[in-house]
Amino acid sequence: MQTMIGVIGGSGVYDIAGLEGASWVKVKTPWGAPSDEVLVGRLGGLPIAFLPRHGRGHVHSPSSVPYRANIDALKRLGVTDVVAVSACGSFRESYAPGDFVLVDQYIDRTFAREKSFFGPGCVAHVSLAHPTCPRLSAHCAAAGRAAGVTVHDGGTYLAMEGPQFSTLAESRLYRSWGCDVIGMTGMPEAKLAREAELCYASVAMVTDYDSWHPDHGAVDITQIVATLGANAANARALITALPALLGASRAPCPHGCDRALDHALITAPAARDASLLAKLDAVAGRVL
Repeated sequence: MQTMIGVIGGSGVYDIAGLEGASWVKVKTPWGAPSDEVLVGRLGGLPIAFLPRHGRGHVHSPSSVPYRANIDALKRLGVTDVVAVSACGSFRESYAPGDFVLVDQYIDRTFAREKSFFGPGCVAHVSLAHPTCPRLSAHCAAAGRAAGVTVHDGGTYLAMEGPQFSTLAESRLYRSWGCDVIGMTGMPEAKLAREAELCYASVAMVTDYDSWHPDHGAVDITQIVATLGANAANARALITALPALLGASRAPCPHGCDRALDHALITAPAARDASLLAKLDAVAGRVL
């Protein structure tokens, strides 16, 4: 199988320069329109698809991002490995603004979003014990370090609904839970990528200390925007280094991300809803 990298760009990352044969393409999905057109091209000899999570111009709030359409669009284009880049706040002194965190766990506190491709008429339960791909995350960590970024391997991401930032009490609570970073877009994106059998890595770029830090006060959007610029440049450098690490030939994922649906479908074939099955053609076509 051919490796194809999908990049979901978060706040501050709205395009990728230097793609060969780059063009913006419109992708239709049964889940509605994605956040934007998808920038497709080649990078380091590998095909790549870039999708700005909030749309160019940042038109989508965290709650209005069409997560299902975004993941479907990337899968439909042939993406095998998704690198999700996002801004986040830090709950740890040692995870400083400008650092990158390779997320490996989530606590999902979002409540206003569709979180599954499946439902009545075709029920499925995928394992989410390890919601990101260790293989892909390791490559992202190596690429980040090669770009000169301070990278932390592993971290628990608290996904909040937003768009407001945390209260001080919430920030203290999430720290007491052992969370490392906080953001507004990590969920349900990771859940949907697993349902679509895509390897998924989350590169969380620290912009601030949320509101818990006694020396930094409340989250200041001007401070965040200033940090976003440097983070965006480092994110692009990380992405540029990935093709050489991943390689063109795509072996099966050693962690089973690309086989997540092998035993997940519960609804008997005769009882499955035909209209829902039609919508699942890209994300679940392998098992349907």
